[in-house]
This record gives sequence, C-alpha cells and structure tokens, in this order.
Amino acid sequence: MLQDSGDAGENTEFTAPRDPVGVTASAVKPAIDFESPRYRDMIGRSLLNKGNNVRLKRAIEKAKNGEPVVIAYIGGSITHGAGAVPIHLQCYAYRSYESFKFMFALSKDSPIHLIKAGVGGTPSELGIVRYDRDVLRGGAVQPDIVIIEFAVNDADDETQGKCYESLVLKALTADNKPAVILLFSVFENDWNLQDRLAPVGWHYDLPMVSVKDAVVDQFNKTKGEGNVISKKQFFHDIYHPTNIGHRIMADCLEYLFDVTNRSEWDEKDHDIEKAPLIGNEFVNVKLLDRKNGNHIARIDAGSFCKTDTDLQMVEMDAHDYGTPQFPNNWMRTGEGKEDQSSFRICLQCKRLILIFKDSGNDEFGTAHIKVDGVFVQKVDPHQVNWTHCHATLLLNEEHVGEHSIEIEMAEGHEHKCFTILGFGYVD
Repeated sequence: MLQDSGDAGENTEFTAPRDPVGVTASAVKPAIDFESPRYRDMIGRSLLNKGNNVRLKRAIEKAKNGEPVVIAYIGGSITHGAGAVPIHLQCYAYRSYESFKFMFALSKDSPIHLIKAGVGGTPSELGIVRYDRDVLRGGAVQPDIVIIEFAVNDADDETQGKCYESLVLKALTADNKPAVILLFSVFENDWNLQDRLAPVGWHYDLPMVSVKDAVVDQFNKTKGEGNVISKKQFFHDIYHPTNIGHRIMADCLEYLFDVTNRSEWDEKDHDIEKAPLIGNEFVNVKLLDRKNGNHIARIDAGSFCKTDTDLQMVEMDAHDYGTPQFPNNWMRTGEGKEDQSSFRICLQCKRLILIFKDSGNDEFGTAHIKVDGVFVQKVDPHQVNWTHCHATLLLNEEHVGEHSIEIEMAEGHEHKCFTILGFGYVD
C-alpha cells in the first residue's frame, strides 16, 4: 500500500532522479540546462507563498531523524501522471517524493512513504468524497504532508470552491496535523484557477507552489530575453506535461522543501479556527457505495442490480498497474427483457453528491434524477465520451433530513446501460 523508493544509499551517495533513456534533457532541442541560473530563477518564481512552516519543518525533521514520513498527493490527471513515461516513475508526484527522500532521509531504508491519488478528469468535488478512501486508506494512513492539485480540474466543481476549501480543511484539521501544500498546475493555453483557489491558501497561510507563475511568463520570450523551456518541451498535449514538464513540477516542490528546510521555525501553527473563506460545508462528506450502502441507507437497486467492471483505471502510489475506480457500484445493463425498475435510495443527509460513470460506449444512456419526488436533473454519460468518474451535486441543504432519490432511465433510453458508482453524503 505504501511505497518506498528503495533506490538510494547513504545521503552522500544518493543519485538524484533522472529522465529515462530517450527523453533526457540532452535529447531535447534546444537542450535545457537544469543547472543554469535562469533555470533556478524560473523554479524560484514558483514559490507563491512560503506559508506557515511549522508542519512542513516537522515532517522534514522526522525524515532527518529516521522516523516514518508519509507524503500524499491528491489531484487530477497530472497528479495521476498523465504525459509521463513511465507514468509511475516519471510523474511529478513520484519525482518530488524521491527528491524529498534524497534531501532528508538518512538512508535507503528510511521509511519515507508515497501515497499518490490522482484521478484524471475529476475535480475536488470528487476528491473530497474519495479522500478518506484514497489518501487515508480508511484510517490506516496519517500523512505528514498532503499536496493538493486541482487548479486545472475545478472548472467542473459545481460548488465554486466550497469543495476545494473543504478538502483543504479536511486535510489541515486532521488530528496528526499534516502539512498541506497547494499546487497550481497549468494548461498549454496558460490557464488555471489559481485566482479562485490561491485565496484559500492565503487565508490559512499555506505553502503554495505555482507552476503557472514559474513557466508561463518565459514561454513567450526568446532565449536572449530569458526563455528556458518552450511549450512544446513542457507539454505532452494541451493538458499534460512531458517528462521534462513533470520534472519541472517536481523541482518546484523541491524548491519549497529546500526553502522551508533553511528557514527558521515559525512561532505558531496555522489558525484553523477562523471562519472559512468560501465554504466548509463538505468537510465531513463520506462515501456511500454498494459495499457499505445497506448499513447507511434504505436501498432498492431495482434494475441496477449488476456490477460494472469496465471502470476508469488509475496507477496509484508507485504502482505500474491500474486500480479500478469505484468497483462497488450499481449497474443496469438494459439487456433483453431485464426489469426496467428504477434505483431508489432513502437516507438521512443534508448534502448529497452522485458519482456516475461517463462512457464512450453507445450502449450507455441518459438517466433522470428525482429528489423527494421532484425531477432535478438528467445525467448524460456521454458529456465527455470517455470512461471516467463524474460527480454531480444533487442536494445541498442547511439541515439534515430524510431524503429519497430515484434514478431512472430517460424516455427512449430504457434499454441502455447506466452505472451508479456511489454517493458522497454529509449527515
């Protein structure tokens, strides 16, 4: 479950991570000088905020003392490692984890562990639902450092930042007091949601690293004007970094680690008692799926009685194999003379998020959602036409009450498939 890099000797003999054969810096035209002052200046511009350093310094000291340290990453496809080859070893998460170990661990046997929980195409609205499962591993893990990367995914967050701040607070208020770092990645068109999300970091004085601030300004300069890397070198496609792009992201995090290590300890920890900036309504969200659902709610699955095994797959931690997302689901296949009855669930809650499967398969169809007998929305699994997890908000009330949700196929789609992956609920 937890991964050690396992490839370092004593600190004096460490070998820093390098790009694999075929995508080394020397193979890039023009070559990038990773040791140049211009490169270091570019990396330095990524430090949006040093933030309160008490928790991060505590994690660094634990590593120096040979104590266990867990570094966790949660985000979208960039955190998953999209664009990196091989994805599990050249993604920014693994590389920055290795850098942390290289910088501070006593030996190759030092217990520095990696949790990587990036899921492509998903916002913090889904991240908050899966945090307990994918980062805390159901309570088995207490990370010392949590790095949150949703700056290019949260356009799809219906709560406009409330789920993001709730996720930040869920990590920040944990009993073991982990360091929380906000990471702002960027698309090829120079876009991200840093303007919306960074104020959350300023509010709680969190360390913040902006890849956008590091690279965007120099993209449009000539070499004589200060260009270090081109967009073609940094981006694998319009969304994801190349191996070199992932290395730059890791170097930006390494710079924060180094600055923090060289700084004096701040006197006080974060002030987490202050009122939220955007909203904290989803801090206590929990996952309900087929595994635990009957212990939480009254469920009549109706024709949604099968289990979908064709799911979004994600290479988690340092694994080179995919892990299916939301395997404990409810699926209707629409085959033959199958029962056409709807899915019904009744539970006590005040907020409810539906997670369903998007698909490019024509056999999947549109469903209608009713809450307390009233139609609220239709959900179309072909909005993006590839297999991944889709979160949509069904209910957001001030007070807990008993609510019934009915999911039925839309007219003309009665013989189509649809998969309910699970729910996120606040009770």
